[in-house]
Amino acid sequence: MSHKEIPDAAIEQVAKHINSRSNKNYGIPVVGNDSNVETPQVFEIIPFDQIDNSERRFYAVDGSYNSEQFYNGLSIGIYAAGYVCFKEGKQIRVNQLDDPVILGKAYYPENILVAAPNDLLSIYDELLDLEPVKKLLSFWNVLDDPSKAFAYSRETICTNLSTLLSFCQEVLELALVFEIASLEDTKPGDFILRDGTLRPIQIKQEYSVQIGKYVSSKNIRILAITKQSPIKMELSYTFKQIDTYLQDQLKPNYQFSAKDPKRQKLCCWFEVPEVVLESAYRGGGMFIKKDIRGGRGFGLFLVARLDYVEKLQNYDWVVIDMNIFDAIPGIEQKELARNRAMLESTTRELTRLTQEHYILGYPYPLAEAHNFISLKRNFKEQLISRLKYSLYKDQRMDHVEIENLFLDMHDRF
Repeated sequence: MSHKEIPDAAIEQVAKHINSRSNKNYGIPVVGNDSNVETPQVFEIIPFDQIDNSERRFYAVDGSYNSEQFYNGLSIGIYAAGYVCFKEGKQIRVNQLDDPVILGKAYYPENILVAAPNDLLSIYDELLDLEPVKKLLSFWNVLDDPSKAFAYSRETICTNLSTLLSFCQEVLELALVFEIASLEDTKPGDFILRDGTLRPIQIKQEYSVQIGKYVSSKNIRILAITKQSPIKMELSYTFKQIDTYLQDQLKPNYQFSAKDPKRQKLCCWFEVPEVVLESAYRGGGMFIKKDIRGGRGFGLFLVARLDYVEKLQNYDWVVIDMNIFDAIPGIEQKELARNRAMLESTTRELTRLTQEHYILGYPYPLAEAHNFISLKRNFKEQLISRLKYSLYKDQRMDHVEIENLFLDMHDRF
């Protein structure tokens, strides 16, 4: 059978859409105004030789899930979440293991086999019985009926394996945020970093907001950071204009404290205006709302450039979802003044994490957390290999029968 190519018209339409969105001019000036945080706020990066001179702990939380379905209806699905911690530039232990290499803490389920619909319900129930999740449910006061805190019913979540695993990952990640904030070793001023946003779609806002308020009350900074976001496409033109101004006009005249020209870097951040959010998340009014009611989660979107890699331009920029209780201290009283000093100090502190890793401009604890917890394809292959071995060694099954169980019919096409 000949291969059916995608029509040229479809490709051209996509190219036209991308070009249009990535060249929008939202009128954001390149020269910032201190009184308007929706304009560029420029600062000098923390000097490289000082980045480890801090007593703060930088935690990073991440999660992952993966699954495999076989021709006979048998499925294996697994989710995981965990965290790592860095202090003074070094990873420190957060688990009780004796392993000299694994210093992070992770949670995995025991129920990973799906042979019938009821197995999905078992995976759901096991999640709610994990210690960090039980503590979070107790904090929410919903131990008697956890579904009160969730956006969807147990039956809806367990409709299919992918939806269930995504739910499990999201809930477990939030539970770990609560766990970290409650640790005796976590002190005021410490950071908790997440990948993505602070807007969980599986949790009702009134409950996720409680986490943001709790963490803020302990003077712990929680923020989510990502390099992948539709916000970046909408602001692509703006980023290029700001980068050009900072590098070509402002930098030559800036009074740097760093004397080495190679270390003279200007960083920048600003709050994302509503008009940009509306274009980036079309139809996502709840997701983009800058409030703790009638929306999703407890975040406030900023964009920031926390390092500079010449010629890559908007690759340097990240999207930060800041805890709205930190960014807008009077949010509960509808007082919308931004805490500019806190936003400035937080973004500057992040530059301690963005200068010495294989992804410049991106906090390395998040990269380490991702590598620590990610369930990649080779993980599935390893899992299946171990399962096959156990079926042969412990269950005494025939080798051919085992191979037939895990046959992938698509490999035969």
